[in-house]
Amino acid sequence: MQRHFEQGILDGVRVLEVGGEIGAWCGKLMGDVGADVIKVEPPTGDPTRAYEPFYENEPGPDRSLFFWHYNTSKRSVTLDLEQDGGREVFMRLAAQADVVVDSHPPGYMDSIGLGYEAISKETPGLVMASITPFGQSGPYSDYASTDLTALALGGPVWSCGYDDHSIPPVRGGGNQAYHIVCHFAIMGVLTALIHRQFTGIGQYIDANMHAAANVTTEGASINWLVAEDTVQRQTGRHASVVPTADGQALCRDGRYVNVGIGARTEEQWIHLLSWLQEEGLIEDLGEFLDYPSREAMRRGDREAREQQRRVAEVMRELARRTDADVLFKRAQALGFQWGIVNSPEDVLEDPHFQARGFPVEVEHPDLGKSFVYAGAPYQFPESPWAISRRPPLLGEHNREVYVDELGMSTEELQNF
Repeated sequence: MQRHFEQGILDGVRVLEVGGEIGAWCGKLMGDVGADVIKVEPPTGDPTRAYEPFYENEPGPDRSLFFWHYNTSKRSVTLDLEQDGGREVFMRLAAQADVVVDSHPPGYMDSIGLGYEAISKETPGLVMASITPFGQSGPYSDYASTDLTALALGGPVWSCGYDDHSIPPVRGGGNQAYHIVCHFAIMGVLTALIHRQFTGIGQYIDANMHAAANVTTEGASINWLVAEDTVQRQTGRHASVVPTADGQALCRDGRYVNVGIGARTEEQWIHLLSWLQEEGLIEDLGEFLDYPSREAMRRGDREAREQQRRVAEVMRELARRTDADVLFKRAQALGFQWGIVNSPEDVLEDPHFQARGFPVEVEHPDLGKSFVYAGAPYQFPESPWAISRRPPLLGEHNREVYVDELGMSTEELQNF
């Protein structure tokens, strides 16, 4: 019998999210798969509510597009954890929670009596994940950090940049380090929840962004660990111990296509030769008509590098004659792993994204409008992913959480 579930995979799991911007993505990921995520904000609001850009360029605590992106499927309550009364209420909230996601600086929650040891005495089944730049201990644990700090110290920035090494290394945009550590944090939380399911015991997870960034350095760390070789950054392609040929080609319409090394298999090589023959470009390869040896390329063999150079040049000429979309579709039809370098608007309008329902409309009833948000890169047919609500207004759910669910009286709430 086919089963039909309308609930997310974390339906029934309650999460308290406290702290800074580094952990917001983790809370969003859990909320979008069904968890009841309560964002516990200071009375003045999460600092990211003041981040630009703002809806219609009008600043306001509920108009930051940065905040919108990171806080779907959450509820918001305000609470002053610096006050005794606020801490007492937090402990009551924690007693009803399954998970606490904390992204305060290391030791902060312990310093105010809300660390894992204190909370787990009252709630032994609680899972608590702390997300910090460098972890709770170690020489750097108290160091200041942004997303870029962790990407630089963790290794990824070394591999990102240009062939011209007089130009400094670069980073990708988009808070990748925040996202990476949040992905590891949620994996830790899910694992701990499964462990709790069998043992009844919660646990503490210490996720650090510095180490999380390092496991995304592709071959950089492995090349060093295995052979003590150091990769070098290259424009638009993998960092490599041995320089490789250009992998991006500018098309007739001004867009770039990422072509990599052109042909990755003998079958693709035959297709490429046929295509170049059709375009009258095969003569430009000279005597280099045999399938390129990947091993010779890795060794940096002189002839292999010359062949790479010629292949890259004829592909650039091929691109100059063709619009990006035409080149991309022809290449894909032949089995090449080529792709257009898309702008943000190109991505969201991409027919494949549209067909899979990736961009999603989210209603903002208070504004009387709906807005397109990025959706999920995975699908759960049995327990659907969904943005269940727009980002919360500041303290929007104070009454709902404190009075209706925690049992406070209206008078208590007013005096609180």
